[in-house]
Amino acid sequence: MRNIDSLRTKAEFDAVYRKHRSYADPNLVVYIADGTGKIGIVCSKKVGNSVVRHHFARLIREAYRLNKTHIRKDKDMIVLARKSAKDQGFTEIESSLISLLKRHSIYEEESGTETS
Repeated sequence: MRNIDSLRTKAEFDAVYRKHRSYADPNLVVYIADGTGKIGIVCSKKVGNSVVRHHFARLIREAYRLNKTHIRKDKDMIVLARKSAKDQGFTEIESSLISLLKRHSIYEEESGTETS
Protein backbone atom coordinates (compact mmCIF):
# COMPACT_ATOMS: atom_id res chain seq x y z
CA MET A 1 0.00 0.00 0.00
CA ARG A 2 1.37 3.38 -1.00
CA ASN A 3 1.35 6.33 1.37
CA ILE A 4 1.92 8.98 -1.30
CA ASP A 5 0.56 9.71 -4.75
CA SER A 6 3.30 9.58 -7.37
CA LEU A 7 3.72 11.04 -10.80
CA ARG A 8 3.86 7.92 -12.95
CA THR A 9 3.64 8.68 -16.65
CA LYS A 10 5.91 10.67 -18.92
CA ALA A 11 2.97 12.98 -19.67
CA GLU A 12 2.57 13.82 -15.96
CA PHE A 13 6.30 14.58 -15.62
CA ASP A 14 6.28 16.63 -18.83
CA ALA A 15 3.33 18.70 -17.59
CA VAL A 16 5.27 19.67 -14.46
CA TYR A 17 8.45 20.42 -16.44
CA ARG A 18 6.49 22.57 -18.92
CA LYS A 19 4.67 24.74 -16.35
CA HIS A 20 7.18 24.71 -13.52
CA ARG A 21 8.84 27.07 -11.11
CA SER A 22 12.08 25.70 -9.71
CA TYR A 23 14.37 26.35 -6.78
CA ALA A 24 17.60 24.56 -5.96
CA ASP A 25 20.13 24.07 -3.20
CA PRO A 26 23.35 22.00 -3.18
CA ASN A 27 21.45 18.73 -2.67
CA LEU A 28 18.09 19.04 -4.44
CA VAL A 29 16.18 20.79 -7.19
CA VAL A 30 12.41 21.04 -6.76
CA TYR A 31 10.05 21.78 -9.66
CA ILE A 32 6.52 22.85 -8.73
CA ALA A 33 3.44 23.19 -10.96
CA ASP A 34 -0.31 23.34 -10.40
CA GLY A 35 -1.79 19.88 -10.12
CA THR A 36 -3.31 17.33 -7.79
CA GLY A 37 -0.67 16.92 -5.08
CA LYS A 38 1.55 14.25 -6.62
CA ILE A 39 5.31 13.88 -6.25
CA GLY A 40 7.91 12.53 -8.67
CA ILE A 41 11.48 11.64 -7.73
CA VAL A 42 14.28 11.81 -10.29
CA CYS A 43 17.78 10.54 -9.66
CA SER A 44 20.29 10.19 -12.50
CA LYS A 45 23.14 7.71 -12.76
CA LYS A 46 25.55 10.54 -11.90
CA VAL A 47 24.34 10.27 -8.29
CA GLY A 48 25.44 6.65 -7.94
CA ASN A 49 24.55 3.06 -8.63
CA SER A 50 21.04 1.65 -8.29
CA VAL A 51 21.42 1.01 -4.57
CA VAL A 52 22.37 4.64 -3.89
CA ARG A 53 19.62 5.98 -6.16
CA HIS A 54 16.96 3.81 -4.53
CA HIS A 55 18.18 4.82 -1.06
CA PHE A 56 17.83 8.48 -2.05
CA ALA A 57 14.30 7.88 -3.36
CA ARG A 58 13.33 6.22 -0.07
CA LEU A 59 14.73 9.19 1.89
CA ILE A 60 12.71 11.67 -0.19
CA ARG A 61 9.51 9.61 0.07
CA GLU A 62 9.89 9.36 3.85
CA ALA A 63 10.62 13.09 4.24
CA TYR A 64 7.56 13.86 2.12
CA ARG A 65 5.37 11.39 4.05
CA LEU A 66 6.34 12.83 7.43
CA ASN A 67 5.66 16.40 6.30
CA LYS A 68 2.72 15.98 3.92
CA THR A 69 0.25 17.50 6.38
CA HIS A 70 2.18 20.79 5.98
CA ILE A 71 2.39 20.67 2.17
CA ARG A 72 -0.36 22.19 0.02
CA LYS A 73 -2.32 19.57 -1.91
CA ASP A 74 -2.91 21.62 -5.07
CA LYS A 75 0.64 21.38 -6.45
CA ASP A 76 2.56 18.64 -8.23
CA MET A 77 6.29 18.46 -7.62
CA ILE A 78 9.38 16.80 -9.00
CA VAL A 79 12.35 16.37 -6.68
CA LEU A 80 15.65 15.96 -8.51
CA ALA A 81 18.79 14.73 -6.75
CA ARG A 82 22.10 16.43 -7.25
CA LYS A 83 25.38 14.55 -7.09
CA SER A 84 26.21 15.91 -3.62
CA ALA A 85 22.97 14.41 -2.21
CA LYS A 86 24.42 10.89 -2.12
CA ASP A 87 26.66 11.77 0.84
CA GLN A 88 23.83 13.25 2.92
CA GLY A 89 21.72 11.61 5.59
CA PHE A 90 18.00 11.80 6.20
CA THR A 91 18.04 14.97 8.30
CA GLU A 92 20.00 16.92 5.67
CA ILE A 93 17.76 15.72 2.83
CA GLU A 94 14.61 16.48 4.83
CA SER A 95 15.79 19.97 5.77
CA SER A 96 16.74 20.67 2.14
CA LEU A 97 13.31 19.57 0.96
CA ILE A 98 11.49 21.64 3.58
CA SER A 99 13.56 24.76 2.88
CA LEU A 100 12.91 24.48 -0.86
CA LEU A 101 9.19 23.95 -0.29
CA LYS A 102 9.13 27.03 1.94
CA ARG A 103 10.81 29.03 -0.85
CA HIS A 104 8.02 27.85 -3.18
CA SER A 105 5.50 28.97 -0.50
CA ILE A 106 3.78 25.59 -0.40
CA TYR A 107 5.02 24.48 3.03
CA GLU A 108 2.67 25.79 5.70
CA GLU A 109 3.72 25.49 9.30
CA GLU A 110 0.77 25.19 11.62
CA SER A 111 1.10 27.38 14.69
CA GLY A 112 0.25 25.80 18.00
CA THR A 113 1.02 22.19 17.02
CA GLU A 114 4.67 22.25 17.98
CA THR A 115 5.70 20.93 21.37
CA SER A 116 8.78 22.04 23.24
